Amino acid sequence: MTVTGRTDGPVILLAHGFGCDQNMWRLVVPVLERDFRVVLFDHVGTGRSDLSAWSEERYAALDGYTQDVLEICRVLDAGPVVFVGHSVSAMVGVLAAAQEPERFAGLVLLTPSPRYIDDPATGYRGGFSAEDIDELLHSLESNYLGWSATMAPVIMGNPERPELGQELTNSFCRTDPEIARVFARATFLSDNRDDLAAVTVPTLIAQCSNDAIAPPEVGAFVHARIPGSELVTLTATGHCPQLSAPGATAEAIAAFAAGTAR
Repeated sequence: MTVTGRTDGPVILLAHGFGCDQNMWRLVVPVLERDFRVVLFDHVGTGRSDLSAWSEERYAALDGYTQDVLEICRVLDAGPVVFVGHSVSAMVGVLAAAQEPERFAGLVLLTPSPRYIDDPATGYRGGFSAEDIDELLHSLESNYLGWSATMAPVIMGNPERPELGQELTNSFCRTDPEIARVFARATFLSDNRDDLAAVTVPTLIAQCSNDAIAPPEVGAFVHARIPGSELVTLTATGHCPQLSAPGATAEAIAAFAAGTAR
């Protein structure tokens, strides 16, 4: 865990998405730490986390990651935090805030998706068919390094900036393939649509104007299901605006966090 910024400032807790680590936040931290106490961490199995703490049983579903976030909040013991969850960590934040709302001053759900698979029976569009996800998981499990090199540029978007896709590829490749397999299944097979209504804390949904992983319909769905939430569309391409549009991302987070601290 890394703590930076103002020791007397409101706490912002940054949680990264699948295949990433806390380094993915490095471009937004300098803005946030001017006014806030910023806490970063690596999910178990990623970055500089203790790999011995990982077990398939605990992390086969998002609840394992949820319990970790709640434990971090207890260890910090700094009052309610603004939790910023990127991608799958957005739903981790939803689950955590539903279980112990008193620990959260607010949620920022950055490019969230409560379900990646389309549900034609209800008209829900997640962006992927069940066959798409089956193929994605099969490719990941059979050749993780090859999957990483192919999918990272798609997830990142911004083909005119290949260095961003390469950074995400490198991040994926630093994750143990077995841990990545389990986390991928927990991520892409999850369905947290019914959990959204249980959120009672102030919530900002920040989506990108062009995102192959979480299309605009998903952000609109999350906004409609979380009472009193706010939806903003960042002028950003891809699924990782903290890298592709760090200025706009940091400003959105800071403005929301400042509002919850009033």
